Amino acid sequence: MKKMHHVENLRFIDDWLELTIDGQEHRFLLAEISQKLAAASAVERNYYRVMASGYGIHWPLLDEDVSIDGLLGVVHKPPKHVRRKTRRLQPV
Repeated sequence: MKKMHHVENLRFIDDWLELTIDGQEHRFLLAEISQKLAAASAVERNYYRVMASGYGIHWPLLDEDVSIDGLLGVVHKPPKHVRRKTRRLQPV
């Protein structure tokens, strides 16, 4: 499985989430990314799991997930569909 992102050094400082994503430091205001995290206790915030794929972070005590792409503002567009000619089957 290809890892989407490398996430490390996750920590909470006051009302902020700080972490390193793909070698770059990032800081996010909790109220802007998750009301559950903003209202959570220190125990609830600090019990998390970075998904093995690097796609997101899960807080089981809060039943909350945050995607790394969402934090970074990455927007995925569906691939353009190529219109294919279809052939009608002729009756036998």
